[in-house]
Amino acid sequence: MSKPTYKTTWDLESIFKNGSHSAEFKQYLQEIESGINGFKQIVEDWPEHFTLTNSNSLFVTLGKIASITMKIEQAGSFIGCLQAQDTSDAQANLLRSKLTTISTAFSKSMLTFEQRLGEIEQDVWNKLFADLRFNELFYVLNEMRNQTKERLSVDKEQLIQGLSADGYFGWEQLYDLLVAKIQIPFVEGGQRKILSVGQAANKFSDPDRVVRKQLFENWETAWGSQADVFAETLNRLAGFRLNVYEERGWNDPLKEPLALNRMKKETLETMWQVISENKQLLVTYMKRKAEIIGVDKLSWYDVEAPIGKANTEVTYQEGSEFILKQFRQFGPILTGFTKSAFEQQWIEAEDRPGKAPGGFCTSFPESQQSRIFMTFSGTPSNVSTLAHELGHAFHTFAMKDIHPLNCQYAMNVAETASTFAEMIVADAAVKQAKDKEERLALLEDKLQRSVALLMNIHARFLFETTFYEERKQGYVSSERLSELMIEAQKEAYCDSLEGYHPHFWASKLHFFITDVPFYNFPYTFGFLFSLGIYAKALEEGEAFEKQYIALLKDTGSMTVEELAAKHLSVDLTKREFWEKAVMMAVSDVEEFLQLTSK
Repeated sequence: MSKPTYKTTWDLESIFKNGSHSAEFKQYLQEIESGINGFKQIVEDWPEHFTLTNSNSLFVTLGKIASITMKIEQAGSFIGCLQAQDTSDAQANLLRSKLTTISTAFSKSMLTFEQRLGEIEQDVWNKLFADLRFNELFYVLNEMRNQTKERLSVDKEQLIQGLSADGYFGWEQLYDLLVAKIQIPFVEGGQRKILSVGQAANKFSDPDRVVRKQLFENWETAWGSQADVFAETLNRLAGFRLNVYEERGWNDPLKEPLALNRMKKETLETMWQVISENKQLLVTYMKRKAEIIGVDKLSWYDVEAPIGKANTEVTYQEGSEFILKQFRQFGPILTGFTKSAFEQQWIEAEDRPGKAPGGFCTSFPESQQSRIFMTFSGTPSNVSTLAHELGHAFHTFAMKDIHPLNCQYAMNVAETASTFAEMIVADAAVKQAKDKEERLALLEDKLQRSVALLMNIHARFLFETTFYEERKQGYVSSERLSELMIEAQKEAYCDSLEGYHPHFWASKLHFFITDVPFYNFPYTFGFLFSLGIYAKALEEGEAFEKQYIALLKDTGSMTVEELAAKHLSVDLTKREFWEKAVMMAVSDVEEFLQLTSK
């Protein structure tokens, strides 16, 4: 029996036909608007004094909220896929603006609804959860109720939401438009090419230092040419947030991201402290890498340079089959799910111009499907990225039978499932290497990931922390932003590099995302948290898969500290867990040093 051939383009037609010109999707948006209008009326007619006799109405209303939330996510995912697959799709950009307006209307009504929950008398609220229909929603309903204590009046919060559509969210959309126009010139084989940012990013792992240097210089020039516009965008986003925080009486810019990630500041501070104290092995690794490529110190464009001359380039088909093979060692549920994702064309991996940079996984909750976006050029890193995004998709799949309101898990635990899947594949690749050269190449790719998550992400966090403090005092110029970026990179990389990336702040989408402020530390949290899960999986083998799925099911209905205590029996506010995790992350350095010893 012949093996199935996996296509490198995704299927969006089965979601909505005819892309950004879909009449079906236009009708779907109208249905969402109608549902929101109905919900708004329910909220306006809410009883002034809620009693237990109103519990049925509340239950029905929660169902409506779940339905609208799922539809908005489905619509947002579709538009996001359209924008990513073709950055010149102007109609998709219009649809994004339309959905932003619709979502804002829903958010405004939700503010009123949550205020109504906050007004319910405490004894009535306590008795409500004796009803099993509400008991499973205990965490999220309490979260909604408690959030009202942190906010301004409903009128003021609704005004903020209304202004956000054309202000706050508008700046993010402007950034997307600007990025779509960025072009990176590149000379290859004597011919001058124009690369999209997505294509150019893949070139940073080219084995030829001359190629990497040329690309980096052109990359810096391209982003630098628009630095003032990007600085304007970043300043307005941060300024909007800080003004809202000030009105609410929030002094710490980390208050919102910590709440969104359902974690304590104590946990975050402990994690970074342990990382900062244990980077020396990574510095040693980078010194050895510099020796290997013949320089005194690595430059920014050398960090992702491959080491080893093994024939590790693979086709998309080979990469997909390798992932499936490794997932089979973990468990049948993950394997069956992944096979289905490949066969049903959930993945857009084709290497072509006009695509957005980076990779992502997005969920279509009504269809109970996901879609994965990336640009596959055959590197080991591409295979790891594909596994990473499949981990995200599996997380969504694992929660398919959970109440929709319990499926809104935070970004830090979202990065746990993805990094766990990536780790299964990366570890297997190293262990199954054909020879020393291939083992070295794959081991080095794994160490690059540790550098990215313990150093690069740390630099992003340090940059944003300092930037927000300076932004409180006024506008921060593009020149100053670049200075702050270099300072953060020097600290995060322990000043181990020869040259840095001053316009990184402009080129990194994560700084411009409005949904989640401080879109950085959750990656590192997820990486280290998943190491704890991975260690347990290695101990217990295939039997662990059911425990793992149980953990994923709980990610939307408790804090990360509670999740870790329940499923891993660890205290995330203490150093012990993080020390063990960081040591696991850098444990490959010793083997790397042995393999590269003269």
